[in-house]
Amino acid sequence: MSEAVLDSSAVLAMLRVEPGSETVEQLVNRSILSTVNAAEIVSKLIDRGMSEDTARETVGALPCERVDFDEDQALAAGGMRSRSRAIGLSLGDRACLALAEAKNLPVITTDKQWKKLRSTIEIRLIR
Repeated sequence: MSEAVLDSSAVLAMLRVEPGSETVEQLVNRSILSTVNAAEIVSKLIDRGMSEDTARETVGALPCERVDFDEDQALAAGGMRSRSRAIGLSLGDRACLALAEAKNLPVITTDKQWKKLRSTIEIRLIR
């Protein structure tokens, strides 16, 4: 049974052993990750010098369930644009939030800006 949805920032914090990584390590095998966020993590790892193959293997080895970004989540993420534009949420951020909303799960993130979002989604900051 899944306990949370992981944002890209939380997974990256865990992979880089940054502050808050221990929280993600304890939850990762009981969490889910949007495939949009998986793509975002691969991109960020490549940006930091990792090869594409290694980045893909790293994300593939995460012990969390990946959930495909479906039409309902796409429409929900798009609908969040007007209320999230002022705080600068990306499509990846909104995809994560849409998955959390669809599964009625809290989100694990490092992004303090998310707390400013008017939403019923529980947002847990790891630092």
